[in-house]
Amino acid sequence: MTGAEIEAIERATVAAVAPREVLEIGGWLVALNAGTIRRAASAVPLSHDLAAETAAFEQIEAAYAARGLAPAFRIADAPGLESVRAELVRRGYRPEQPTLVKVGAAAGMIAAARGEAAAVSATPDAGWARVFISEGFDPADGAGRVAALTRSPDAVYGGIAEDGLTLAVGVAAFGHGWASVHGMRTDASRRGEGLAGRVLAGLAGAAQARGVERVFLQVEEGNAGARSLYRRAGFTQAWRYFYWSR
Repeated sequence: MTGAEIEAIERATVAAVAPREVLEIGGWLVALNAGTIRRAASAVPLSHDLAAETAAFEQIEAAYAARGLAPAFRIADAPGLESVRAELVRRGYRPEQPTLVKVGAAAGMIAAARGEAAAVSATPDAGWARVFISEGFDPADGAGRVAALTRSPDAVYGGIAEDGLTLAVGVAAFGHGWASVHGMRTDASRRGEGLAGRVLAGLAGAAQARGVERVFLQVEEGNAGARSLYRRAGFTQAWRYFYWSR
């Protein structure tokens, strides 16, 4: 991908998870937030070709410390960031939680759906939020994600309900020329029925209504089920990153 596309995706990623505060330091976007959403609480380089600068690391660490937060970084395993990774190791950080950034198109998301596309609204309701704290999900983590995703600027909320009960949800946020998918959740009792694909289709329709065709999302490398879903919807890997923490 081009440097401009990488920067746009990183800026759109941070905006969508709505951290309480964001700084820009020496080519880094520094998301400052408490809670379990790591994209909202880590520093990410805006380029995949950035040399390590001691002063920038010190400023970033000081920003987290000043707010009582543990410093963390989100680093692509691109060759141009080799010196950054080496500096993180030198400073006592270690990589974990490999995650894939995938890119696709709204048309592919719609074509892959098995059934009617999910309904989409400008605001989430209580049923939408319930899915995040339903059986099988961590309640504290779910509550934090609901709070962050409902703060997302310029977002829409997809959901599938039956008999008044919401069963599958997702969010599409818009910014920097992209639609981004976040918060995909399906009630544990109804997985494997194609509901998530219908949510993707609903979000894709909302993107096309805005004239946006390019879509990206992020999925943990070990989440085979989600990766299979996104593959069927036409998503391909753009890059992989790790979180780095002490």
